[in-house]
Amino acid sequence: MARTDSFFLRATVPTDGVNFNQAAIDLGSYVDALGKSVLRIHNISVQYGDPLESYAGAVDTSGSMYFQLTTQSQVAAVGINNRSVIASGSLAIATGTAIVEMMDSSLDVGPQHWTDGYLIAVEQLYLGVDQTFNFGQSVSIVLECTVETMTQAAAMALALSQQ
Repeated sequence: MARTDSFFLRATVPTDGVNFNQAAIDLGSYVDALGKSVLRIHNISVQYGDPLESYAGAVDTSGSMYFQLTTQSQVAAVGINNRSVIASGSLAIATGTAIVEMMDSSLDVGPQHWTDGYLIAVEQLYLGVDQTFNFGQSVSIVLECTVETMTQAAAMALALSQQ
């Protein structure tokens, strides 16, 4: 397969502390299954909230913020057993008396966990976020990608399997 140099795609989804929110990421300028062009995601980095925000949660509370990157639109968070999931992860926080006692960020699954990243043949990805408490105003991601060519039949088969 022919490859391009890597480049970065960025996306942000606002959060409201209550509802599942989702935003589409347009890949139309990179992916064209009929034209044999597909996208390979090599790495993903996630930022929970604005870096200038501080968490000022209530005493003795806990909660989490979850993100997912999928090839299909969703109405709620889904598990990694859903075939549309490319990446997912969460940030968990627990507070004690006026201090954050525990904070843990984990990537359940991501393109960097696979030998050759993750091939994409659909023209839109979906970044979804949900949270159990109001921490942060958004979740942002950065994707390291390359564009590659495949045979038309292979690109169409991949596109159909991701819809």
